[in-house]
Amino acid sequence: MTTQTIDQSVHPRVNPAEETIRLGPLAVRFLVTGENSAGAIAVFEVIVPAAQRLMAPAHSHDHFEETIYGVEGALVWTVNGKQIDVGPGQALCIPRGAVHRFDNNSTSDAKALCAVTPAAIGPEFFREVAEVATAAAGGPPDKAKMMEVMLRHGLTPAPPPPQN
Repeated sequence: MTTQTIDQSVHPRVNPAEETIRLGPLAVRFLVTGENSAGAIAVFEVIVPAAQRLMAPAHSHDHFEETIYGVEGALVWTVNGKQIDVGPGQALCIPRGAVHRFDNNSTSDAKALCAVTPAAIGPEFFREVAEVATAAAGGPPDKAKMMEVMLRHGLTPAPPPPQN
């Protein structure tokens, strides 16, 4: 018996990533990776349970845009200090360099599709973030390790907001 490698550019397949990556209570599942799109786009779904905040700090990215499409529930995205609700059927394009984060402030779970163009991040980024979160054993993740992972994958953590 021989093992054969399938070239995805010649033999595409539906839903190339069958892995769900857990980031604490959040779940990320890639639908299209850079490997499947010649680096043009990465698309993943994120499921955010009710009343959950993003564990990573607000951040920006200088090498790609991120477009969010609401599928279920609603997420509150803060982009350059402005809060924007994204619900089912709504889309938000976050331009390069914009500082952003999201939260689910509602009492129901939310699901969104995220498209990154070009495909500058992929499953490996989320796996590494999950490792940092898991190492925290339910407590807050190690900020220095989280920042190192973010910077290595092209995300620039924003400074904390000023205290009043």
